[in-house]
Amino acid sequence: MAPPLRASTPFNGKGISRRSLLAGAAAAGAFGVAGCSRAPDEGEVEGGDLLERLRDKGSVRIGIASEPPFGYINDEGDATGEAPEIAKVIFKRLGVPEVKAIPVDFSALIPGLKAQQFDIVSAGMYITPDRCEQVLFADPEYIMPDAFIVKKGNPHNIKTYQDIADKKLKIASGEAYAEIATAESYGLKVEIYPDQVAGLNAVTTGRVDAFAGTNVTVETVVKGARKAEATPAFTPKTADGKPAIGAGGFAFRLSEKNFRDAVNKELHKLKQNDYEELLKIVSPFGFGKTEMTDLTAKELCG
Repeated sequence: MAPPLRASTPFNGKGISRRSLLAGAAAAGAFGVAGCSRAPDEGEVEGGDLLERLRDKGSVRIGIASEPPFGYINDEGDATGEAPEIAKVIFKRLGVPEVKAIPVDFSALIPGLKAQQFDIVSAGMYITPDRCEQVLFADPEYIMPDAFIVKKGNPHNIKTYQDIADKKLKIASGEAYAEIATAESYGLKVEIYPDQVAGLNAVTTGRVDAFAGTNVTVETVVKGARKAEATPAFTPKTADGKPAIGAGGFAFRLSEKNFRDAVNKELHKLKQNDYEELLKIVSPFGFGKTEMTDLTAKELCG
């Protein structure tokens, strides 16, 4: 549950759309599969030697989705966002100097990883028990509240999922977004759109009353919008009162525990000294101290 806009430049809303990149990504993915013939088969958790092979090759392929500010392609055709920028720092320190981004639809990230189209998912993906059954996660890079895109002035006074259910309003979210499950726990029928830009359009044209996403995603997409705004951020709960914690991190194939552990070790170094180094990387994308977390993947996987 995700400009350069480089690491030092705020999102301007002009990144290439996710859908327009799919054809090229498919071709790149097909090449990547052929180039990874030595990789172990997907299966039970193993050690794996992928990091050693990436060091020999000098490059790593990261799977991203067009979801500012988590991971996207900017106007210059470069990958950026909080997750790719963290990846660039970590892989350089791991002896892999080149990071190559392969953009796919968000819902294709885990299938693409398992099919070896790329080596790691670097898209700020929420860590959930269901996803933990399919991939290995590093510890989260951030924790994130939810928010809604609503019409300017918030005419229905929407603050929570319960408000939408009580008022029998229409809600939408993005493909494979974690917010879908939270909304469905209230009995809501969620309309699915490709990304937050399409969601913004659905709200402003009246097709839906609210679009659910992470606070940073929603705040980013409504900047400059004349007919829409973001609701205040809130920590979502499912209908039975359980917190729906949104925390995102890198994802790896089940066969690559050694790779995951090496990335995790470098991530923890970035979190030292009160997150000082990590904040320097992610603050240009709207992430601050309140989004930092010491939760672990093990805790989030349940």
